[in-house]
Amino acid sequence: MSLAERLSEYVRACFPGIWIESQEQSEALTEIAQLCRAENWRLLTWNIDRGLQQPGQSEPGDASSTDPLAAVRALSALPASDGAVLLVLENFHRFLQSAEIVQALIRQVLLGKVNRTFIVILSPIINLPTELEKLFVCLDHELPSREQLLEIAQGIAVEAGELPEGSELDRVLDAAAGLTRYEAENAFSLSLVRSARLCPGAIWDVKTQTLKKTGLLELYQGGEDFSSLGGLAALKAFCKRSLLHPCRDNPRKQARGVLLLSPPGCGKSQFCKCLGRETGRPVLMLDVGSLLGSLVGQTEERTRQAIRTIEAMAPCVVMVDEVEKAFAGLASSGQTDSGVSARMFGSFLSWLNDRTADVYVVVTANDVSRLPPEFSRAGRFDAVFFLDLPSRAEKDAIWRLYLDDYQLEREQPLPDDAQFTGAEIKSCCRLAALLDLPLVQAAQNVVPVAVTAAEAVERLRVWAGGRCLAANQPGLYQHHPPKSSARRRVNRNPSQN
Repeated sequence: MSLAERLSEYVRACFPGIWIESQEQSEALTEIAQLCRAENWRLLTWNIDRGLQQPGQSEPGDASSTDPLAAVRALSALPASDGAVLLVLENFHRFLQSAEIVQALIRQVLLGKVNRTFIVILSPIINLPTELEKLFVCLDHELPSREQLLEIAQGIAVEAGELPEGSELDRVLDAAAGLTRYEAENAFSLSLVRSARLCPGAIWDVKTQTLKKTGLLELYQGGEDFSSLGGLAALKAFCKRSLLHPCRDNPRKQARGVLLLSPPGCGKSQFCKCLGRETGRPVLMLDVGSLLGSLVGQTEERTRQAIRTIEAMAPCVVMVDEVEKAFAGLASSGQTDSGVSARMFGSFLSWLNDRTADVYVVVTANDVSRLPPEFSRAGRFDAVFFLDLPSRAEKDAIWRLYLDDYQLEREQPLPDDAQFTGAEIKSCCRLAALLDLPLVQAAQNVVPVAVTAAEAVERLRVWAGGRCLAANQPGLYQHHPPKSSARRRVNRNPSQN
């Protein structure tokens, strides 16, 4: 349902206070003006620059008409009319800190029930004072749909001769999804200037500006794909198959994401970065710490803003790294931060469960004991995978990759890598190239995490056994603990130990 159709319903039902959240106020005003002409309603607009105006009036009003309080009061002074009278106040959220303006709005909204005058506040955000919350209804002016973006592309591409077809056109429209009409026109024009045709690359450059403006997300721009990541065959196949079979017409069939659990250095973060390149999706990196704000309510607002930005960038891959550290203070949130972390976590959980946008979420963790059970329940993720230390075959593949990357001799002897992760193999190759040493000597400077944190790694393996899918082969991960030697008998007399 369009903005004009929803607004028509509320005006006919006599809702005298209406707040429209819009990132394209000129487009919203055009729709409202068309509705008023069709219904024979009277329309007035006000902004701080041009003051009180009627559509079609080219010259600004007198100096007094730019007073926001006078604009509200002017509505009640208008002569009676058989139809409705709409006063659209642009960016009026800037003036709602004034007690006089808030009181004038209350009075006018109550009078509007009687004389059919309507206050319509047009703003990019919803910021209602407590006194007005029960008096205003809030509407969203939605961003352009794929059909509308296609119309814009057709208009822009007249100079290029023709539109791309098939999957290439789908990629162009995917890249433009979430842009305003103004941004889409600019992105399509930039694409024509760069390559004389519509292509996703230039459109993504424009779309990336959204991330820079918010500062809440980071776009990863790397060239790695699955060929640069050794092992994890089952995980690669699962994610690639689910992402390359999208269901645009049924959001309930869309892939949702995976939770990756492993000791540090086993390739969780690198897998997510490679997944985006492999499936042709941008990778957005969400730092939960960046959502925290110093002011009351700022954290919750930044969380909602980050979610809106993510959905505007769809289809995409979102990586939330080290999630157990990001939400480490949940248990004591009520005593330490007045429940801010708990509310942010609740918003994140609700979005994971209820989102309809084509967003694939990859969450990584090193310590499952610090995650609440509701986080990993079925429905929020497609699967939970455990990434163990690489097997012998996986280690051989990883050695070959990094020996080639650092231009090292392949035929040289390999060190004892029984406890090595992929990150430690990379570190060994890097040190060998940096210090000009054989791999065996360079490995003497690498202490595996499976040695320094042996107890924690073993606890993680025990927990994952039978609970998580294995990343390197189909089926559940099965933990086979090493056979322990006979326990040393300890005398209970401390003086004899």
